[in-house]
Order: sequence, then structure tokens, then C-alpha cells
Amino acid sequence: MRYQRAELPLKLDGLAAARTFFSDCLAEADQRRETLWVAHVDGQSRCLHLAAYPGEQTGGDFPLREIVIDVAEHGSEGLVLAHNHPSGDARPSDNDKRATRRLAMAADALDCTVLDHLIFAGDECVSLRRMGLL
Repeated sequence: MRYQRAELPLKLDGLAAARTFFSDCLAEADQRRETLWVAHVDGQSRCLHLAAYPGEQTGGDFPLREIVIDVAEHGSEGLVLAHNHPSGDARPSDNDKRATRRLAMAADALDCTVLDHLIFAGDECVSLRRMGLL
């Protein structure tokens, strides 16, 4: 499922802006299922494209190919990812870490940087960048 937001140019320049924006996005999603949101940004952190990928209760699909295709199509210079954990535990799973690293390597080949990956669980939000995992 892909979305293009009309309120451009939305700026995702920092953790606070990204957290606020994705909190609103995730509030629209079914909290019983994981949903991955991917914001593609330009060099000034303006959102070029936004995509959502609904998952299941036990996890979500990490559509690496679709994300990389969008990077090329939109000329993205950066990506900001966010997803929710229905379990209520915001700590990144091994799969979250592995998938984020794989995406970071693939995006880097296209001169695009994974700027952050936020994980939401209830009122808690963790940043893989702040945790030193990016």
C-alpha cells in the first residue's frame, strides 16, 4: 500500500519531527498489527513520498525491493522508517535490526541513507539511530 501525502513539503528534520509525524500515521493504523511506514526525503529532509506496508500481529513484512524501487523512482536521499510493535515492547527485534541493516546497505548503493528507524509501542518510542544501530 502506498501513500503520497498532499501536505508537502513536510520536513522530517530530526527525531522530534519524525516521532510526531509517525505517531499520527500509526494512530490511523490497526494497532493489533504491525505496520511499516517509510518516508522518502530529499537532502533538506522534505518528504518526497510516503509508503505504508501493513503486516500481521506477529510481525511485518520488510519489502526491501519495493522500498529500493521507490528510492530510485523518487530520487530519495534519505529514508526514515517507523513501525509499531503490538506486543507493547518497543525494543527492536533481531529481525528489525537485520532488516534495517540490509536496507541501509541496499540504499547506500543508490546514494541514499537510512536516517532512522523508529519503533513505537504504546507511549514508548525507540530510535535505532540513538541506540547506535545505524
